[in-house]
Amino acid sequence: MKTILYYLGLAALFTHELDAVLNMEWRLLFHLRVLPDAAASSIFIALHLPLFFAFFYFGHHKILKIRERFRLIVAVFLVIHSGLHFNLSDHELYQFNSIISNAYIYGAALCGLAFIILSWIHRRENDA
Repeated sequence: MKTILYYLGLAALFTHELDAVLNMEWRLLFHLRVLPDAAASSIFIALHLPLFFAFFYFGHHKILKIRERFRLIVAVFLVIHSGLHFNLSDHELYQFNSIISNAYIYGAALCGLAFIILSWIHRRENDA
């Protein structure tokens, strides 16, 4: 079940990142918002290459401990990411107002939270 939650959370996050390009999310980011849209959008998209590589590489690492820790870090990030979006939702340049945009953001967070809870339960069972 944890694996399904991890992949579902990633799928929601990756889909959100596609939506983020449409909603010009770079306008909310400190270093990118001062650049012209053409430059900022190119940098925003390019930064996703190493980010997505890390998700695939470490999320499938052959060493179980690395893979599990990375997936837990991603799960925590999914929850924090939704909090950042919630805090920015009143910003004048925030455009993630549709139901589907919010479903990607908060759906990923729910998967992350469920993953964290299941990891905690599994750890307690193994420690007992």
